[in-house]
Amino acid sequence: MRTLSRTPARTLARRTLALVAALACGGLTAPLLAADPIRIGAFVSATGPASLLGDPELKTLELYVEKINEQGGVLGRELELIHYDDAGRASEARRYANRLLRSDRVDLLIGGSTTGTTMAAVPLAERAGRPLISMAGAIEITEPVRPWIFKTPQTDRMAAERVLEDMQQRGIERIGLISGTDSFGRSGREQTHAIAADYGIEIVADRTYGPQDTDMTSQLTRIRNTEGVEAVFNFGFGQGPAIVTRNYAHLGIELPLYQSHGVASDRFLELVGSAGEGVRLPASPLLVPDALPEDDPQRPVVQAYKEAYEARWGESVSTFGGYAYDALMLAVEAMEKAGTTEPEAVRSALERIEGFVGVTGTFNLSPEDHNGLDPSSFRLLEVRDGRWHLVD
Repeated sequence: MRTLSRTPARTLARRTLALVAALACGGLTAPLLAADPIRIGAFVSATGPASLLGDPELKTLELYVEKINEQGGVLGRELELIHYDDAGRASEARRYANRLLRSDRVDLLIGGSTTGTTMAAVPLAERAGRPLISMAGAIEITEPVRPWIFKTPQTDRMAAERVLEDMQQRGIERIGLISGTDSFGRSGREQTHAIAADYGIEIVADRTYGPQDTDMTSQLTRIRNTEGVEAVFNFGFGQGPAIVTRNYAHLGIELPLYQSHGVASDRFLELVGSAGEGVRLPASPLLVPDALPEDDPQRPVVQAYKEAYEARWGESVSTFGGYAYDALMLAVEAMEKAGTTEPEAVRSALERIEGFVGVTGTFNLSPEDHNGLDPSSFRLLEVRDGRWHLVD
């Protein structure tokens, strides 16, 4: 699908908290400018097994392209969002990324929703010399650093670090690991294995499940029957983690259950119901904005985004939509910093962004770090009475 945004525009001020608040409330109109629009190309998994990620991402991009144009556009030009739904398929992501770069001639790419769709497009962005900002989590997207590739979610290694740190604080030493066989799950499993010993934790049981599996009772039973298991960590996204959580409760397993940031949304709570009680996971503060201290710099940003998204779409926010917000705002910040949409200048400007407060965290990018976040940007959440709560 191709969406063209045609709202009148005028010169955009620097992205500030005042602008974030203004975007949440709407903005003023301005005279029409004749300059060509800045083309933002997006490929997202709006349908299919990863729609839990891609649907709020697309809605966020549509919402904020409109709002930015209402506030005057970027560099005196309006934004034009051109997007396609890859349905979570790497082959489709590659095809659409190629179309965006060759036919639509976009200035910058945002996508994909998953690691697999992102990696399918990476070679194309590199050959075309266009910045690509991914909304997927695997560490392989930005490590090793690729000059044209950036990402907004924390890495799967950071998620594993945050979970293992909490386990260590609770005195847990032996765990069971279960993970999806998709790119995200495989990478998360590898990262967990790579660093578990650093926290004095041994993985004594290790099982996987496929994207189409509808029951993980067998894998969980094997983990439960492994001697010495003190907790279970699931690395996955989409329907799989919800099935794991429901099967876990049905089996009556009373050990602590952890999930990854791949399920950080209210939709997960709806899918698991009472089975989710006590589940812990790392996530951005978007799910608990009112629990943040008044002086936390992220508080006004996440509150403004939450209010704007829910008012427009009539549904709860998710951290996945937050990844799209950060991707778009970082792109705008880089273009403003560069004073142009020339690809190399924008790429270089992205590498110089420091102290940028987003929904996911405060970004400090550099030539050596194209993610710009650290594990402290994660907040540890726990499900209590069917709601997210910040773990003290």
